[in-house]
Amino acid sequence: MTPINGGGNPLIRWFRSPTGPMTTHFWGPAANWGFAVAGLVDMKKPPEMVSEKMTFALCIYSLLFMRFAWKVQPRNMLLFSCHLTNEVVQLYQLQRKFGGFDIYYGKHNKNADALKRKWSGNSGSGH
Repeated sequence: MTPINGGGNPLIRWFRSPTGPMTTHFWGPAANWGFAVAGLVDMKKPPEMVSEKMTFALCIYSLLFMRFAWKVQPRNMLLFSCHLTNEVVQLYQLQRKFGGFDIYYGKHNKNADALKRKWSGNSGSGH
């Protein structure tokens, strides 16, 4: 006779665990993978289309939730992994926006100098 809690079957034990698919510890991170996937899709867009303010906000968001996922009990590695992936993708987008190398286009952002002047407060007019 099989025990009610799933006995030796690891799939059933995981299904009924505190981080299994019957909890928000599973569905919250599953939904958050949308941020990482959207960032990966945005890699195909020209760097000029990347919003530096929104990308920076997503970096902060993912950093905070990586810490949360590490500290919450039971530790939520699915949430941690999706925010780690998103952090890497968003940092790549920021470096691409500010003149770093673009893997998809195989070149540096030629509009980076104007963007750097904008963020430093210098309009480049010489006044």
